[in-house]
Amino acid sequence: SKKNTYNLFKCFRERDNKKSNMPETKFDVGMTCEGCASAVKRILGKMDGVTEVKTDVAEKSVVVVADESASSQEMLEKLLKWSEASGKSVALSA
Repeated sequence: SKKNTYNLFKCFRERDNKKSNMPETKFDVGMTCEGCASAVKRILGKMDGVTEVKTDVAEKSVVVVADESASSQEMLEKLLKWSEASGKSVALSA
């Protein structure tokens, strides 16, 4: 029915608005392939409060959308642990 469709769209719009109000944290990560990007997404995606992890191998950047419960310091620590194992560079973007 039309009413159910409207409510569904309203729900998605509210969810998208909430997501866009969440802070983004950007990292410079020395990813060289999709394997690296997948590992980074998996590691950060497991954290409480993280709603989205966007990776760009060409730009060597990672953008994390999360609520206040996920601190950039915690994210950085997780990435640094991965960095030690992988040999890839990791830094919080300026």
